[in-house]
Amino acid sequence: MRILSAGESAVLVEFDGLDATLAYYRAMLVDPPVGVVDLVPAARTVLVLFDGLRQPILDWISAVTPSVSTDEDHGETVVIAVVYDGEDLDDVARLTGLSTTEVVAAHLDQTWTVAFGGFAPGFGYLVGTDTRLHVPRRTSPRTTVPIGSVGLAGEFSGIYPRSSPGGWQLIGRTDTPLWNLDRDPPALLRPGTTVRFERA
Repeated sequence: MRILSAGESAVLVEFDGLDATLAYYRAMLVDPPVGVVDLVPAARTVLVLFDGLRQPILDWISAVTPSVSTDEDHGETVVIAVVYDGEDLDDVARLTGLSTTEVVAAHLDQTWTVAFGGFAPGFGYLVGTDTRLHVPRRTSPRTTVPIGSVGLAGEFSGIYPRSSPGGWQLIGRTDTPLWNLDRDPPALLRPGTTVRFERA
């Protein structure tokens, strides 16, 4: 763990990898001290925003013991219906050594968890339990990826909440709205949310 200053009212806590980051983030959520305003996880960091004295926050961070994930840790479950007709489905099959049917089954048959958000409002980085679907990003990103596209990149799956450039391997699409300013909170997928995919 490495603690870096991020301004007068925040510190950035760096970890060795995603597993360590999520383990510490879970532990930090349990009983944050007075003065902690927000905790923002990412792939290898947790941003700690606070209001008050810095030293008590630093002492608390240093004393946190990472938490092992259990089924009880997961928040609400969101079910998302997907049409599996993505442009890169054949490429993902080739990269993984699976058939396209097996790629779809692997995506459907595991439980995904939102590790953190980023890239665009409403975009959740989902981590699963089946390493067979770990694939690289496309060598040539697309200038436009349609809203609702479901993709894979590295160890993550994700859904584009709006049309944007992107380099993820597209395996399907969904009509589920991920970002809605009339909803509280606007993001459907938030850190800790469990996601299950089903066929549309």
